[in-house]
Amino acid sequence: MSTLHKIKCYLYDNVLTENPDDYIARVASERSLSVDDVCASAVTRGGADVSAAAMEHAVNLFFKEMAYNLCDGFSINAGWFTAAAHVRGSFASPGEQFDRAKHTLSFDFVQGAMLRRELDAVTVEILGVADAALSIAQVTDMKTGSVNDLLTSAHNLRIAGSKLKIAGDNPDNGVYFVNAAGRIKVDPTDIVINNPSELMILIPALPPGALYRVEVTTQFGGNSKQLLKEPRTAVFDRDLTPA
Repeated sequence: MSTLHKIKCYLYDNVLTENPDDYIARVASERSLSVDDVCASAVTRGGADVSAAAMEHAVNLFFKEMAYNLCDGFSINAGWFTAAAHVRGSFASPGEQFDRAKHTLSFDFVQGAMLRRELDAVTVEILGVADAALSIAQVTDMKTGSVNDLLTSAHNLRIAGSKLKIAGDNPDNGVYFVNAAGRIKVDPTDIVINNPSELMILIPALPPGALYRVEVTTQFGGNSKQLLKEPRTAVFDRDLTPA
């Protein structure tokens, strides 16, 4: 398959290993596209023979019915991806029942064969080492062990990255959960670990039914004695779902 697409990446210090000289690549995403955006592109670029509105309506009907069947325990193989329900957590005995205080029910999505074949048409361009003055590499929901996926309110979230320490007296400094409806700031007293490479916070009550992104804003620049004049913000590039 000939090359049709290009994905651009920056290199970041790999804070998840002890090797000071290795890096990880992160995609320099242009922006997040909605179902409406993709349907409009299918019409204007792809020449779809239905309107964008009709396509969006059909796609939303499909996703709604897919969710209904997933909730009944069916797995979905859509060719482009597979989806299935997954229970996390341990059971102490054969007679123990599912307990939402101890166990977590979620849906797992994995790329399918059709989407995997598209990778042959993609080249990756490394743009060099990013300005890693402040970056988030990974978030872990400590309740479920989920990485870069779930958020369990009233439990801890571990944020790993570079120069994350919350420092300075600017009122904007702190950790936020952000979506289209607004920004929810973590109470400063709920930041239980505050280190340059790691934050541990208590996740606030997050209304379900929405996706969130984590933001960290700080004046820390690598030296606690000499803070930045203006705060900088890092936004984690993954959507997270309240468990």
